[in-house]
Amino acid sequence: MIGHSFDRAVLLPTKGHTDVSPVTPPSAASAIDLTGKAAVVTGSGRGLGLAYATALARAGAAVVVNDIDEAVAEQAAKTITEAGGRAVAEAVAVGTTEAAERLVARAVEAFGRLDILVTNAGILRDRVLWKMTDEDFDAVIGVHLKGTFTLARAAAVQLREQGEGGSLILVGSPAGQRGNFGQTNYAAAKAGIAAFVRTWSMELGRAGITVNAIVPVAATAMTETIPAFAPYIEAMHRGEPLPDFLRKGEGFGTPEDCAALIPFLASQAARDVTGQCIGIGGDKLALWSHPQEVSLAYADGGWTPETIAATWHTSVGSEPQSVGIPAPKIPGE
Repeated sequence: MIGHSFDRAVLLPTKGHTDVSPVTPPSAASAIDLTGKAAVVTGSGRGLGLAYATALARAGAAVVVNDIDEAVAEQAAKTITEAGGRAVAEAVAVGTTEAAERLVARAVEAFGRLDILVTNAGILRDRVLWKMTDEDFDAVIGVHLKGTFTLARAAAVQLREQGEGGSLILVGSPAGQRGNFGQTNYAAAKAGIAAFVRTWSMELGRAGITVNAIVPVAATAMTETIPAFAPYIEAMHRGEPLPDFLRKGEGFGTPEDCAALIPFLASQAARDVTGQCIGIGGDKLALWSHPQEVSLAYADGGWTPETIAATWHTSVGSEPQSVGIPAPKIPGE
């Protein structure tokens, strides 16, 4: 079963974006049916990961729920099964080859196959560069970057052996697209994940395996500490809706808002979608650009430091690229 249905669509082209009231025609609904498919979702005991696992189960997929805490993983799997889905729990910390192979084997053991991998597990160790320790750096890179690599490798082996295609859905972040103050380790890992998407989509395309990244923005334990968001998240927990300037302007909402993208990317409806980094949050869906040359200049015979200095500000450096995640635009401030 799919969680939502819509009756009509209104497309209003505007500069830079299109406002859409989504429509799910019957053909699309059937294309997103994941009955008979099996998924592994890491870090899915709570938060965004649980929302992803729940959305896959609602679309018909059987799910391996993963968390480092066994009780949390078991409870999440129980919640899904009590709602009519199929799920089993596997408690293991991602990052190693052994953990990755264990999770893939659990899917095959429980459901006879693997079709979908969602690499959601993650940790934070935020510090500015001059205060970040080797341990801070290695821990985040180990879970996010190496964990994604080992899991995707294990999944790719299984999917290629099955010979029926599949979906790798990697979890990125705006920090990996633009950088973020105090997140050397996390931003580097997420930028690497975006590079994984581009590389693996080429390598696995012939096997019918799509590879994409979801770039979610949602109210989670990680974002509740952001001062600009905190009062609105507190109000949301009291049952009050998030204001439009957050849901639309910032693309910021609940984990469930982000989860809709996961069944889509895992489905027949997205068989031609690969190599993409796709943002979702609140009421906003967005496609992130790949890095590309935005300004060019040429010098006959090549460049010298002096000729670069003489032309920089009037040629390629006239409009430097911005960095960082823009601060929320709070009405009235």
